Amino acid sequence: MTHLQTIKSVRRLGVALIVSAGFSLAAQAADDDLVKQGEYLAKAGDCVACHTAPQGKPFAGGLSLSTPLGNIVSTNITPSKTHGIGNYTLEQFSAALRRGIRADGQHLYPAMPYTSYTQVTDDDVKALYAYFMQGVTPVDESPPATALPFPFNVRLSMAAWNLLFLDHGPFVPDSSKGVEWNRGAYLVRGLAHCSTCHTPRNLLMAENSSMGLAGSVVGTWYAPNVSSDPVSGVGSWSGAEIADYLRTGHVINRAQAAGPMAEAVDNSLSHLNPGDLSAMAAYLKSTPPIRDAGDVQAAHTWGSPKGSFDEIRGVPLPADANQMSGPQLYDAYCASCHQARGEGAGQGIDGPGLPSLFHNTALGHANTNNLVMVMLEGVHRQASAPDVLMPAFGHLLSDQQITTLGNYLLTQWGNPQAHVTAEQVKTLRAGGEASPLVLIARVGLVVAGVIVLLLLFLLMRKRRTRVV
Repeated sequence: MTHLQTIKSVRRLGVALIVSAGFSLAAQAADDDLVKQGEYLAKAGDCVACHTAPQGKPFAGGLSLSTPLGNIVSTNITPSKTHGIGNYTLEQFSAALRRGIRADGQHLYPAMPYTSYTQVTDDDVKALYAYFMQGVTPVDESPPATALPFPFNVRLSMAAWNLLFLDHGPFVPDSSKGVEWNRGAYLVRGLAHCSTCHTPRNLLMAENSSMGLAGSVVGTWYAPNVSSDPVSGVGSWSGAEIADYLRTGHVINRAQAAGPMAEAVDNSLSHLNPGDLSAMAAYLKSTPPIRDAGDVQAAHTWGSPKGSFDEIRGVPLPADANQMSGPQLYDAYCASCHQARGEGAGQGIDGPGLPSLFHNTALGHANTNNLVMVMLEGVHRQASAPDVLMPAFGHLLSDQQITTLGNYLLTQWGNPQAHVTAEQVKTLRAGGEASPLVLIARVGLVVAGVIVLLLLFLLMRKRRTRVV
């Protein structure tokens, strides 16, 4: 080989290396973009909320979720190859996400909202897979296994449930609607899984599609009607107000998030871009309006600034604290923050401050669970969110005191048709109402067994008759 040929060969090799490096860098950039997209989608799906235990490592599972069937413990979805999903293929990941079937073939319970995630597109599934495999730190820890009572501990029963209630297939855009509406529908129906909490469920715990977003009790909390109805839902809210609420968890003279909704805002919705929040708002305002016949005006319109403590000045407190009046309890535990006339203080666009008690959905809904739960547990937001400064009073106030105070708040600043009962407070303090579903299922199995035995008996008797 001549000197000139050698030089040309070196040049070709250099060009090849440069081209190869260029393709490698482009591929790495594409992978990084896919992981970032997946991270955004995981936040939209609020995956961290259920798959992270208190003080636990992100996505390592271990959170005990209270359901009508019993407690379901979330699993480790980090890329750990021994305790997580590190060995999942893309197809297995998709099956778990959109069909509720694990890599080992076992069925997931619909506490994991695969009934909503089934609408996630193939491209977004790939992005989510890339994020969980490459962007999440593996944790080699195994949370306790879920142990539901019979017959729900037989996961195969979910196959029949899925046949009845799982609609397979990714989201299909509505060509008669605009881009924003379709984006909002995709998020609300799919990744954000709003219907999981806000849609009532039937006896078999499937969403009642005819009552979409009409409000439902979720454990001890009430997920209100968010359909487009102007009285029972959010139809009277502007799109900007809905988007602001999703982003911050509060809107002055409307509402402030607490409980599971506060978690959804902090973990998920506050991380979405303005365009996606506006799209969700646009879609929510277009949903079929569903009116609760008992609602006479929108929850946020009740009440006005009023109040006076003249009636209790100089009046000694009763020896029995359970006999304290509503004004006495309010003066002792609430007035320093919410003020004498219930007007609150320090409310602003960037933070809820100390919200007013009138024009506040917490006191306007006919279902008063959220009012009770806020008094019992307070309002807790993440460190990155505005501090709401609502402490818990469950350790200070008895069931009767919470009842008395709650009813005073309702009559003074809220919906006078709503009420709080001591039995309600006791039940919520204990974790909510027990579900009869387990008993119903067991009775159903017994009845089915009796029917099968009866049919076998009749069949055998018929055969004996023929022989004779």
